[in-house]
Amino acid sequence: MNNHALPQPSEREVAEAASRIVEAFAATDTERYFSGFATDASFIFHSEQSRLEGRAAYEAMWSEWVASGWTVIACDSTNQHVTVFAGGAVFSHDVATTVRTSDGEESYRERETIVFRCEPDGALLAVHEHLSPSPARTA
Repeated sequence: MNNHALPQPSEREVAEAASRIVEAFAATDTERYFSGFATDASFIFHSEQSRLEGRAAYEAMWSEWVASGWTVIACDSTNQHVTVFAGGAVFSHDVATTVRTSDGEESYRERETIVFRCEPDGALLAVHEHLSPSPARTA
């Protein structure tokens, strides 16, 4: 397929799609959160041993977390950057998250990249998410 035939999303559309994912995550809203990802999406989390192949694999892990008492208390996105291209976009940002687990509250800072694909119906769905720890800041 010719790249010129692929739709190119606007930066605003990408920022809005990413915001919907972040807001749903912050609310621990399982259905709304996963609706932002394609079924064939892959996920790389620095805290996991291997890449998660497909949304179903992440949904299963998420369900285990929630069943164990895990919930998101806060999730703040800063330093957002969008790169658009024919057929999709890359969104990156810094994320400060606080969760509650059976062990209490945990807070952490990460960098996240989400790759979006333009779907035939015009929707933007995330096809890849990559989280990495933020480097320690020095004074």
